[in-house]
Amino acid sequence: MILEVAILEVKPGFESRFEKDFNIASAYISAIDGYLNHKLKRCIEQKNKYILLVEWDKLEDHTIGFRQSEHYLSWKNILHHYYEPFPVVEHFETTFDSEYSDH
Repeated sequence: MILEVAILEVKPGFESRFEKDFNIASAYISAIDGYLNHKLKRCIEQKNKYILLVEWDKLEDHTIGFRQSEHYLSWKNILHHYYEPFPVVEHFETTFDSEYSDH
């Protein structure tokens, strides 16, 4: 499993509209093979900052399967105009998980 992480800074004053549009756009990302789940969390200290966490079966499910799809174009058209600056997207793999470790 690969975790995609993106810090999203939304233009101030557009948070409500972004959240509604994100809900709509979620249908596009969740339709991709290899997609497992995603979460959007809003920062408590800075109301226009969010973190997007997407779990993929493998890296290529995101970088090729999603990013090179028609679904991505819809996602991009719905959401990308909200970001300032444009987010950096990184991918992580698990090296430790307390859910599965012996205490």
